[in-house]
Amino acid sequence: MAEEQNYKTIAKPFVKWAGGKGSLIKQLIEFLPQNFDEQQNVTYIEPFVGGGAMLFYMLTHYSNIKRAIINDVNEDLINCYLLIKEDPTRLIVLLRSIKDEYYNLDTIEKKMQYYYRIRERYNNDELTIVERAAYFIFLNKTCFNGLYRVNTSGKFNVPFGKYERPNICDEELIMTDHKVLQKVDIYSGRYKTITKHLDKGYNFIYIDPPYRPLSGSACFIEYTHNIFDDAEQEKLKVFCDMLTQKGCKIMQSNSNSIDDDGVPYFAKLYNTYTINQILAHRFINAHAGKREKETELLIMNY
Repeated sequence: MAEEQNYKTIAKPFVKWAGGKGSLIKQLIEFLPQNFDEQQNVTYIEPFVGGGAMLFYMLTHYSNIKRAIINDVNEDLINCYLLIKEDPTRLIVLLRSIKDEYYNLDTIEKKMQYYYRIRERYNNDELTIVERAAYFIFLNKTCFNGLYRVNTSGKFNVPFGKYERPNICDEELIMTDHKVLQKVDIYSGRYKTITKHLDKGYNFIYIDPPYRPLSGSACFIEYTHNIFDDAEQEKLKVFCDMLTQKGCKIMQSNSNSIDDDGVPYFAKLYNTYTINQILAHRFINAHAGKREKETELLIMNY
């Protein structure tokens, strides 16, 4: 049932997101269950939705997905999803105003000062739901490399990205995403809460957790103040086993991480699952042109 929908603008992530899957979609769908197209009334679930590249692709290409459930621990990100689903016009009005103010500043120095004022408000002021969502999107579009990172106090601390005219208010994309999100139930919290939303029929779950470092001794990079360490990876494995027992189809992305003793971490942890390697382009420093290919893993229970 794969199909192309004729949107003038194709539904896709409204924010940039570390580890986003936009460039890997074509590889990911090659590993969907063989009979996925033939299933009726599919429930599609993402417990770590992030920017949602896979979500938007699946919803716009598979009409047999009748219901979707997304979750993320980042409450401000989920607030944006909810607002775009339920009240996109108010978000657009405020984003348009912010964009105009930013574009009218005639030096990069003034734009930088504006960025840090908004970041200060975002971190410390009492904001409305709409203000919080608009500031979140503005900061995402104007911060360095679109990163989301917080300090130990939970304060957003990514520096200014020195962009002259970033696409702060993509009205057409927001309205396209608004239409697609109508069949999506949206939640914020720990990933395990999605179990209460499973359907009695066909559940397909795409799991994209924080990646384990490529080597066991590497330090973890925090994108929220919740560290996803090896203990968390092992809890996720138990969760996948439970979903498997319930008959769910699972696809998980993760790093091709090697322990210090040379043993592939996930091959050992998921030794009863099917594991395939895919190639991913990863930035290795701040220069966009300097990239290298790494392998990532797809871990499946089918």
